[in-house]
Amino acid sequence: MIGEKKEVSRSKNGEETIDVNSPFYIYASEYHKQMQVNDMLNDNNFNDWKQEMMNFLLAKNKMGLVDGLIKKPEKTSGTYMTWMRADVMIKGWLTTTMERDIRTNVRFANISAEIWTDLEERFEKECAPRAYELKQSLNATR
Repeated sequence: MIGEKKEVSRSKNGEETIDVNSPFYIYASEYHKQMQVNDMLNDNNFNDWKQEMMNFLLAKNKMGLVDGLIKKPEKTSGTYMTWMRADVMIKGWLTTTMERDIRTNVRFANISAEIWTDLEERFEKECAPRAYELKQSLNATR
C-alpha cells in the first residue's frame, strides 16, 4: 500500500518522525482553518473551486489521500495515526472553503476522500446539463 514505506519511523528516543516528502507530513505553518482557494465553494463554481483545490493539494503532496490513491490504513498499522492527522487537516481545508449549506451536507463524512467523492457526485451531475447546453449553442453558432 502507498504510504507504508519508511515514511514514518522512530528516532532513538522513541519519537515518531515523518519524512518531509511523505504525504502524511504536516508543516508547522499549516493549520486546518487556512484558506486555500480564492472563492468559497458554492452552487455555481464547483469546477473552478475543484481545480484550485486540486492544485493546492498537489502542491501540499496530499492529493493521494483525497482521491483515494492512499487508502486509510488499519488501526494496527504504524501509519494509522499519521494518516489520520493528515486526513483531518485536509478535511479542515476542504470544509473551510465551502459555503455553510454545502459544509453542513458533508460534515459527517469519515474521511476527506468521502467529501471529495460526494462533492463530485453532487456538482458534476449538475454541470452536465449546462455543458450539453453550451455544446448545443456552439454547434448552432457554427
